Amino acid sequence: MRNSYSTIAAFIVCVSIAACSKKNTTSSSPLPGVNIFDISQNRTTANSVFHFTVSLATASASDVSVDYATVAGTAIANTDFKPVSGTLTITAGSLSANIDVEIIGDSLRQANQTFLVQLSNPKHCTLIESQVTGTIVNSDLLYFPVDNTGYSTPNIYAGYTLKWSDEFNGNQINPNNWTFETGNNNGWGNAELENYTSSTNNAFVSQGNLIIEARQEPSSGFAYTSARMKTQGNQSFTYGRVDIRAKLPKGQGMWPALWLLGNNINSAGWPTCGEIDMMELLGQAPNKVYGTIHWGANFANHQSIGTNYILGSGSFDQQFHVYSLIWRQDSINMKIDDQQFFGASRNEVSSPYPFDNPFFFIFNIAVGGNWPGSPDATTVFPQRMIVDYVRVFQ
Repeated sequence: MRNSYSTIAAFIVCVSIAACSKKNTTSSSPLPGVNIFDISQNRTTANSVFHFTVSLATASASDVSVDYATVAGTAIANTDFKPVSGTLTITAGSLSANIDVEIIGDSLRQANQTFLVQLSNPKHCTLIESQVTGTIVNSDLLYFPVDNTGYSTPNIYAGYTLKWSDEFNGNQINPNNWTFETGNNNGWGNAELENYTSSTNNAFVSQGNLIIEARQEPSSGFAYTSARMKTQGNQSFTYGRVDIRAKLPKGQGMWPALWLLGNNINSAGWPTCGEIDMMELLGQAPNKVYGTIHWGANFANHQSIGTNYILGSGSFDQQFHVYSLIWRQDSINMKIDDQQFFGASRNEVSSPYPFDNPFFFIFNIAVGGNWPGSPDATTVFPQRMIVDYVRVFQ
């Protein structure tokens, strides 16, 4: 009996040790984690697809699944994207699968739009991220309709012939008329803050209008982008009537200009070449524009004559106005909506008189600078100057 008891005790100990050993070696593995990431993608004129990749950190020995559904945000279902929902399965041994959301094609330049993709009800997995954002990038598109309300002028005047015009009716900016000055050029002598580009992000043609757009975005070390266009080497003239129909930007730090420089600037320098500012505006005072002429034997002897025009009501961003230059051999006059607000005679300009030489156009929006100051928290971007036409009569 004593030996039997010993045998039974030894058996019980062995069974216990085996049971403990089995428990330690069969502990359950953690469920694989599921992740999904935000997508930001340019919209195109044709329908396109956002591929949201759902991925596992490690492969699973069994199928895993999650439910998904799109949720509208600033992007509207069935207008900007086609809503989807269902169950996504990642098969055993695989690491990922896609949720595809079709984006409806468009060409309208507008604010970027967002929608959500939500995951729920995970099976054989855990959710690391359950909600992500799809961003539809519209800011580079090239259709931009504009309210045409405002003043306009005829394309014929008694005693004048239309010498040159740009009505901006094509699909792109005409390279036979315009070139771009790019970069910051040490602030262009005014401590400006923008980087000028030749990109269609900053200047493009749509629906018979030229749009110059200033943006708040990093570029070549600067916080803003814009465009500065000129007709130098392509189109220039001496004397006549100029009409420019435009709608202007607004906001602290915005500095749009429609102006001219003498063709001989590269040899004579500024201000000897002469400058005619048909329109300048400081965005913090959007109801006031300035007209000015500049000249001088050298930089140290810079001189100018200028004045301003204040709208009786409203501001220059609300509708189109026509900025006109009446340039004769012995005088320079400027008008807004055919109302003269500036005049200077040859006798008021000291020698050397530069305003009997050919001049070329510059259209631009500067951001910041010594005169307007920097943008602040009240400034809304993007800001645009819209030009319907420029016409030169002689």
